Amino acid sequence: MKRLLLLSGKGGTGKTTTAAAFIRFAQAKAAADCDVDAPNLHLIHAQATAPQVSDFFGGDKAVIDPARCTGCGLCQTHCRFDALIAQNGIYQVNEYACEGCGVCAQVCPQGAVRLTEDIAGRRELYRDDKVFSTATLKMGRGNSGKLVTEVKMAMLKNAPEDAALAIVDGSPGIGCPVISSVSGMDLVLVVAEPSRSGISDLQRLVKTVRTFGAKLAVCVNKWDVSPENTQAIRAYCQQEDITFTGVIPYDKAASSAINAGKSLADVDCPAREALKSVFEATNKLLDV
Repeated sequence: MKRLLLLSGKGGTGKTTTAAAFIRFAQAKAAADCDVDAPNLHLIHAQATAPQVSDFFGGDKAVIDPARCTGCGLCQTHCRFDALIAQNGIYQVNEYACEGCGVCAQVCPQGAVRLTEDIAGRRELYRDDKVFSTATLKMGRGNSGKLVTEVKMAMLKNAPEDAALAIVDGSPGIGCPVISSVSGMDLVLVVAEPSRSGISDLQRLVKTVRTFGAKLAVCVNKWDVSPENTQAIRAYCQQEDITFTGVIPYDKAASSAINAGKSLADVDCPAREALKSVFEATNKLLDV
């Protein structure tokens, strides 16, 4: 089974829209949304079954037993993250500020503080004749890279034996979720935006992906918004020996389709035809 990852240097380039269309074009039996901070592939990649849901434990958080807390304030005095709050003489933990360092538990003379595993997110796995893996990280939680790995591994572990292609929608940017997504991929397709910031973000992302030795390709979405910047991206790809798989025009039908919960692969419009061409060029690089 070949593995294709779609990335973008910034949000809003059309990466998820492209991923959803690719899944439909390929009739892919394995897919994952690894953008755990803001997953939305499921909105246009509808599932026929209910998901298997499980908790993701990302680290420890402090918990205070109010029956044992005397309000001495030593926990608050020693906390470097201002995570302890006094209410009516009893201390509570601000779960968003707590880093789980355990100092409060060490200094509490009453043993009122303990560290417990924190539910940092929720994993969802959809399975029938195909598999779709996704997850949502809770606000203010870390370990997004670890959660991305679990999402990806759940897809790979549960993929049908006859699955020829796995398509993964990654996170924008160059952070931990992106790095975790790149591992083990046969090809990374970067969906670029023809703007000055889009070009800068593309260059940073290319440098990041190449650090891990992954095979790269680039396409440009909404190319006709700035033909000059699109040409600059083409020139950059040629200079860096990166395969350029095509361009997709700005198309109002895209917004209408997304708002209706549809993939552009199911809509008769210019963007669909361009996406199909980009998909076919990308597919050739995978030899699927």
